[in-house]
Amino acid sequence: MTKLSVAALAALLAAGLQAQQKPDPDAKPADTKADSEKAVPAEKPSVTEHTIQIAGQSIPYTATAGTILLKNDKGETTASVFYVAYTRSGAGDSGSRPLAFIYNGGPGGSAAPQHMGAFGPKRVVTLDAGPTPPSPYKVVDNTTGCLLNVADEVFIDPVGTGFSHAVGKNEDKQFWGIEEDVKSLAQFINLYVSRNGRWNSPKFLIGESYGTFRNAALVNYLQSRDGMDFNGVVMISTVLDLRTLSFEPGDDLPYIIYLPSYAAVAWYHKILKDRPADLSAFLKEARQFASTEYAQALMKGSKLDAAEKSRVLQKLVRFTGLTEDYLSKAGLRVNAFQFMAELQRSSGLITGRLDARFSGFAFDPLGEQAQYDPMQTAVFGAFVSSFNRYVRDDLKCGQDRNYKLLNEAAATSWNWKRPGGSFFPGAPNVEEDLTQAMISNPHLKVQVENGLYDFATPFFGAEYTMDHLRLPDKLRGNIQMEYYNAGHMMYLREADLQELRGNIANFIRGASGM
Repeated sequence: MTKLSVAALAALLAAGLQAQQKPDPDAKPADTKADSEKAVPAEKPSVTEHTIQIAGQSIPYTATAGTILLKNDKGETTASVFYVAYTRSGAGDSGSRPLAFIYNGGPGGSAAPQHMGAFGPKRVVTLDAGPTPPSPYKVVDNTTGCLLNVADEVFIDPVGTGFSHAVGKNEDKQFWGIEEDVKSLAQFINLYVSRNGRWNSPKFLIGESYGTFRNAALVNYLQSRDGMDFNGVVMISTVLDLRTLSFEPGDDLPYIIYLPSYAAVAWYHKILKDRPADLSAFLKEARQFASTEYAQALMKGSKLDAAEKSRVLQKLVRFTGLTEDYLSKAGLRVNAFQFMAELQRSSGLITGRLDARFSGFAFDPLGEQAQYDPMQTAVFGAFVSSFNRYVRDDLKCGQDRNYKLLNEAAATSWNWKRPGGSFFPGAPNVEEDLTQAMISNPHLKVQVENGLYDFATPFFGAEYTMDHLRLPDKLRGNIQMEYYNAGHMMYLREADLQELRGNIANFIRGASGM
């Protein structure tokens, strides 16, 4: 089996936006002195007024596209963080209105996918489960997903993404790490809340992918260090324990975690022999098999006898659609990239990772693993072009700056070390952060959004993680699980975007006492 390092895995967690920045042929040669001592930009927000119709209601709002400067303990400016805030106009006491901070993952991902695909007032239209044609792209009022009727929204681009960058003698990489990232975003949130009189607002974090990992550490930090209690945390495509995704040698857990997702995807693509009619019942069986017979067989390793191996193989064929010969040669263990390459090999196709409903032509029909993610290539261009146009034309911001939708250098350079911990390093894990945050604030609510066809953060992994949080029984009711018939970015499917928005809106209302 191919070993997947934590750094390589992290580079793949961004929501559909693993892209290379193309060089600008008209760009001037870099000024090394200017790069090493970057000038501190002024905080000059661009403020525009707009209106949107949501649920038959006309909602006027103010869009503020600006930056907040971060400082170190010496009072020196270290970074400029770009954000776009949408606040409802004429809503009475804005100081007590719910406020949601929204970001993507990566690490190294900007908030553009959530901004233009899910919750912002504008949304780019993409094809469902297929490649969106090149420009011109259609951008519409996001009456399906925007949350402005229940909360004000602040979309944040962490340092090194979007228009956010280090300043002075500082470098972006100083902010690239679990702790570094949390501290910078905590400072941003504190400054935004203080400057805008929002300390009494019900507050929420909405993160996707690595953004859920960030959620756990950030909410604990803000509550324990800054005394800023939160009402709720929304986890979209969740990973709190990177061990569940890593497929490291000798670790059988990821194979167990992924099996129900393999079953869902094989069912979707109609690969299964005697395909069951009821997906929910089929996935219940898959969960049961994965956590019992399959797990027990893997635990036996070389001591697994031929008769038991044969029984397990037959069931793996039923749940995955792969051949008995392939599964036997794989030692009953198929990682996600191998499954992507093998499931539709006979058709010359590979299967998507972030959303396995997507398929694409294989670069190498004989390749052991998928060479790219068809879902990423299907929607990336639409997000790049649409957000770049929107931020300049509608928000009147960033005309002469390069917007980094994804910074791959952040993912590959991320500092995964944390203070404390055991003597031997293990996979990064923030489960205890979320546990501490929920115990210290027993009113904190958590909503977990799961895509059934997500190979980046499989739903069984989220279930496993939430079931293993060391919480008192009375607090387990504070966790709410939701499921969607799409993938990592479930909002790409319009029906699921509508359901996602409804679930989050109800969550915000309930956690805010509205």
